[in-house]
Amino acid sequence: MADQSGETVAAFRIGQRVHAAGDPRRTGTIRYIGPISGHDGEWIGVDWDADSGGKHDGTVNGTRHFSARTSSSGSFVRAKALSAGISFLDAVYRRYRGESTKEEEDEMYVFSTSQRRVSVELVGKNKVEEKLKKFEELLSMSVSFMGVSSVEPLGQISTLLPKLKELDLSGNLLSNWQDIASLCEALLSLQMLDLTSNLMEHEVTEYPSLKNIHLLVLNNCGVTWDVVEKLKDSVPLVAELHLMANELKMIEPTAGPFVQEFNSLRLLNLEANNIDSWDEILKLSHLRSLEELHLNKNKLKTIYYPSSDASCVPFENLQCLLLGRNDINDVASVDSLNSFPSLVDVRLSENPVADPAKGGVPRFVLIARLSKVKILNGSEISPRERRESEIRYIRLIMAKMQLNNLEEIKRAHPRFVELKALHGIEDEKLQAGGSGPQTLASTLINLTLKCVGPSMGEKQSLTKKLPPSVTVAKLKALCESFFKLKGIKLRLFLEEKGSPLPLPLDDDMATLMELGLGTEATIIIDGEN
Repeated sequence: MADQSGETVAAFRIGQRVHAAGDPRRTGTIRYIGPISGHDGEWIGVDWDADSGGKHDGTVNGTRHFSARTSSSGSFVRAKALSAGISFLDAVYRRYRGESTKEEEDEMYVFSTSQRRVSVELVGKNKVEEKLKKFEELLSMSVSFMGVSSVEPLGQISTLLPKLKELDLSGNLLSNWQDIASLCEALLSLQMLDLTSNLMEHEVTEYPSLKNIHLLVLNNCGVTWDVVEKLKDSVPLVAELHLMANELKMIEPTAGPFVQEFNSLRLLNLEANNIDSWDEILKLSHLRSLEELHLNKNKLKTIYYPSSDASCVPFENLQCLLLGRNDINDVASVDSLNSFPSLVDVRLSENPVADPAKGGVPRFVLIARLSKVKILNGSEISPRERRESEIRYIRLIMAKMQLNNLEEIKRAHPRFVELKALHGIEDEKLQAGGSGPQTLASTLINLTLKCVGPSMGEKQSLTKKLPPSVTVAKLKALCESFFKLKGIKLRLFLEEKGSPLPLPLDDDMATLMELGLGTEATIIIDGEN
């Protein structure tokens, strides 16, 4: 078939991956080839990967020619506006041959005997030839967003890149698993493969052997869990598997209630998917080698630790659990993390439970409730921070709850009794070194006061010792006096280590004790006229 401009559409087929001519980053899938009523010649209907990359949903003049993913991801173009891509080898030559860009030069390196990266610098009239000779020493290469759609000729690839260990193919037009297998077989040293944003096929009768791959990245590849299950025999050595942004909602093991095998898998990245039930995550709990599980940017609401059975301790070796930007809103979920036997690194940021502005709890409460965690939200918890957080937490409970109802306190704060004993805190007293018992009400708090508001001018920070019975309203009045801030409406914020934003102190009637302040704290003072 040919349109009236003489451009051929014979090179294209429905289902083919393409990119816009001259723009390898604008990729899509052909969904229609043929005429359009009211327009001359043959047209190609493309469903672009970008949600708003087109003009419509595949419908023109009331006639639906194909169904696009969104209302504005489809468009019709002439054949000359599309490219079917190039071979892997052509992409390698185009990116690395001839005059180098800075990006290319950064990627051209070899390892010295001391395992340091040494840039490949090539000068002189034989620069191209010398550069090609260095290909055989390359360990890492990127041909991302080059429009790669095929992998032949494999023999030349094997000869050209015998030592290549890391390959970035992200943003290309590959979709056939057999092509990926052939490429891996040609690159005998390959251990890391990044296929991000290549839309991989789902229906495969025989999955490829990727037996040497240790790190596999399949982010935004349209991968289903069924594909993952079928791949597990193909990647016996995979230690890191990245599956971000694949719209995964269900984890469906093919045999039994739990995902099995993946015996070398240490890190599983499921960020930016649509998983909303913790029951789906529990299907991963029998992966015995799993040490890191990344679940940021999902839709999880609760967490709990399952009961163990004789055959397996759930999440036995899990050390790192990233749960940022979910919908977790209950402290019971936080408390359940103490049951994970090896967990020391947790991310809870951007969940309602960790956002005081949304009714959540501040960092010091999270630290106190999490007995074994050493890293919270990417920030290491020092022994001093843990001790101060736990004491602040006890003070907060003792100031707000009726201590004669111990059973209620235990239910709401499972670590309360343990922490009281650990830090030598009695109902009204705190053991402080060798100085004997002190009443909590008489323990002065060392406050650093900082003015930051532009209406206040430059003012030196002050340090003051105040009793924990001082209210926020009283502290505002004291700050007004200390800094001579007449006529300015003050707002106070508590600056906490490891928290991205200061905590607003909006309850004027709350005391420093009720806020759980430790022996030292920093208060930020802002205001307006």
